[in-house]
Amino acid sequence: MQTSPRATIALTGLAVMGRNLARNIARQGHTIAVHNRTTARKDALLEEFGHEGDFVGCDSLEELVAAVQRPRTIIVMVKAGEGTDAVIDELVPLLDEGDIVVDAGNAHPDHTRRRQQALEEDGLHFVGMGVSGGEEGALEGPSIMVGGSEHAYTNLGPVVESIAARVDGTPCAAHVGPDAAGHFVKMVHNGIEYADMQLIAESFDLLRHLAGLEPDAAAAVFAEWNQGDLESFLIEMTADVLAHTDAQTGRPFVDVVADAAEQKGTGRWTVQSALDLGVPVTGIAEATFARSLSGHEVIRAAAREAFGSDQAAGEVDGDLVDDVRAALYAAKVVAYAQGFDQIVAGSREHGWDVDPAAVATIWRGGCIIRARFLDRIQEAYAADPDLTTLLTAPFFADVVRESLDSWRRVVVAAARAGIPAPVLGGSLAYFDGLRRERLPAALIQALRDNFGAHTYQRVDGPGTFHTDWAGDRSQSEA
Repeated sequence: MQTSPRATIALTGLAVMGRNLARNIARQGHTIAVHNRTTARKDALLEEFGHEGDFVGCDSLEELVAAVQRPRTIIVMVKAGEGTDAVIDELVPLLDEGDIVVDAGNAHPDHTRRRQQALEEDGLHFVGMGVSGGEEGALEGPSIMVGGSEHAYTNLGPVVESIAARVDGTPCAAHVGPDAAGHFVKMVHNGIEYADMQLIAESFDLLRHLAGLEPDAAAAVFAEWNQGDLESFLIEMTADVLAHTDAQTGRPFVDVVADAAEQKGTGRWTVQSALDLGVPVTGIAEATFARSLSGHEVIRAAAREAFGSDQAAGEVDGDLVDDVRAALYAAKVVAYAQGFDQIVAGSREHGWDVDPAAVATIWRGGCIIRARFLDRIQEAYAADPDLTTLLTAPFFADVVRESLDSWRRVVVAAARAGIPAPVLGGSLAYFDGLRRERLPAALIQALRDNFGAHTYQRVDGPGTFHTDWAGDRSQSEA
């Protein structure tokens, strides 16, 4: 048993993400104590990768706590929800005032807030730390979004900044705010990721079924796009996946993958949070529902039987490939703008003081949604921290203006051909809704007053009013 504490940090939970994060920490010169509920994983880590750094293997949480210098910092990398609660409940009696517990999983921000408040009563610091980049990012350099107290980040910061990805010498890790700010920002990151992937999938669908490009040819198009303004990790990965051939059948790999996309919940949480905050994240919502629709195989089969599955003969105007590129770019701008709108709204609601420019900075490398235009997002918020919405920043306003005709042609072509493009189309509707001088919401509010006396306001003066619809239709001030 380890008796003298020499580790500077500890980690429990050695599944793929936890193991790779522990290896990354050790590689950066930190002595790390490691533990797993089943000791076989801990033993395998030490046997295979023990040479990469200074690990302290522990067979129990008691040993883990004893191995770490005070104030102790212990990272928890276990299944979100009840699994995390179980580990925390077991850890807390072993810790001392001022120690820090870090949840590095995908936790719901409300759960993080609850845990933070509970541990605070015991004199402990709880950190909700969002980690993006998948298993490769965890090992080679993720993007890290830390929430919690300044005291906690003073101890944790040097470690996370040393293991994070770096862009232009700047670590892609930051203390984004107190409380659940870190997990909230990570949640929205994942929501944007949902929209981004759905947009890419819709674009491929159009390239294939309207432009007639088979997956290998579409792969070449995405690879070309990745050399320009659309450069991003997801575009690069799309080219790689579409170029891959299935070894068993010789068919394009994308054609042998079942067309039912799964989800772990972060997209759904993002949409639910946006509804609570009153922020219209239509791109993220449509992407989340598109995944849900893909999994409803029985309903889909019934619809095919009733209506057939043939596409209409779509009429393509102009250069479809260029139009799809422009539409994809504009709709991606909308998705990121909506995500940042939600971060700003959440920060205001909870008093977190999250800096959107700092968020864009740490998303430039390591994370799944890293993209060239995050530099532009960082510049936009640095120039105007009170920016109303990213869409109106000069660079992005120009992008949308230049893309608008192509965007409309693509949405029309998809509708004519019967090819679903919910995020491309929904994002265009969102854009058009924002810029309309008058929306049909006036009729909705009048109907609400008619059936439920919900009142209305007038455009020609202040006040709130109700019309006596069942009587003489006189107006009275509410």
